[in-house]
Amino acid sequence: MSRITVAVAGSTGSIGTQALDVVATEPDRYRVSVLTAGSSWELVAEQAHMVKPDMVVIAEHASLDQLQQALPAGVRAVAGESALREAVAAADVTINGVVGFAGLPVTLACLQAGKRLGLANKESLIAAGPVVQRARSTAGAELVPVDSEHAALHQCLRANAVSRRVARLQLTASGGPFRGKAASELSEVTVEQALAHPTWAMGPKITIDSSTLMNKGLEVIEAVELFGHRAGVHGVGIDFDDVDVVVHPQSIVHSMATFTDGSTIAQLSNPDMRGPIGYALAYPDRLGSSFGLLDWSEPLHLDFEPPDRQSFPCLDLAYEAGRIGGTAPAWLSAANEVAVDAFLAGQIPWSGIHEVVSAVLTTHDGGTGETLVDVLNGDHLARVRAAETLAGRL
Repeated sequence: MSRITVAVAGSTGSIGTQALDVVATEPDRYRVSVLTAGSSWELVAEQAHMVKPDMVVIAEHASLDQLQQALPAGVRAVAGESALREAVAAADVTINGVVGFAGLPVTLACLQAGKRLGLANKESLIAAGPVVQRARSTAGAELVPVDSEHAALHQCLRANAVSRRVARLQLTASGGPFRGKAASELSEVTVEQALAHPTWAMGPKITIDSSTLMNKGLEVIEAVELFGHRAGVHGVGIDFDDVDVVVHPQSIVHSMATFTDGSTIAQLSNPDMRGPIGYALAYPDRLGSSFGLLDWSEPLHLDFEPPDRQSFPCLDLAYEAGRIGGTAPAWLSAANEVAVDAFLAGQIPWSGIHEVVSAVLTTHDGGTGETLVDVLNGDHLARVRAAETLAGRL
């Protein structure tokens, strides 16, 4: 039997490197055929020597010659978005671990080719929901979420596939490094403190989003896109009023679905992103290798509490953008990327992230987001507005 070919988009990032770990556990089943990276040509070349893909795609043409010289014999280097789309479309499965809005071309290329997408890049679905939903309807296309929470919901809903009587979805949140802190205690937090996540090892952007609970807010929008009324035949009819966020500091219960008869189904495992990555690779089967396995012979204590919406106002900001719809989620995501970059660069305080994103969202122009051009324009305009807001603060 031929091996399943895998494209790992954003292979040098946190999700990408863990995807390579998962593939390595079952070499007779999977083969990495494509690696893609932004500007880290030296690191992706090192990865190519380990996994021997057919092709390596890099964003910047300026580094193409250096990359080709650094690759092992027989591995081709290409650059640019058109090459990226072609490479992704050729693989059986793509793991999209690209950070931020830049992951949209990978999402669309994979789905439009009628292939399976393991989606860790939530921003592409959030920002371009209607466009992605149309691509998702392509014959053969499958979207399996890699975010641990949405992979959990996917499994919970799959377990009850005969009945679609879903009442509510519960997204669990670790609470990040500032759980239990009052708003007054968060005015002077440092970048180092915000990056010190208590349970997950993630890239800096997602880790900062976790500290503000923006990550959880984006996941609420993602949940509605994946499983709600917007998802059409893929959904179970839930809307924003039917999605709860529950703080669960142990990060053992990754999310839950409650049905109309009062039953709740949850997915549990130790926090390890290789589990959701493996789920997306193997779907509808399961991996033979275990990640996040719980030891049920040991005591297990699970806590749950509501989020502190005063200390973490980004959560409600995301609900607001989701309910507005159209390009508002794209504006939210774009403004947040700009604000997080500014915080990481020491230009604004942690609390300034919410202030910048809120200011930008109030100027949303009512775009519908029905076309890719709408989405791209909305993303660009939101970044311009965010830069203007930052300039007024500095």
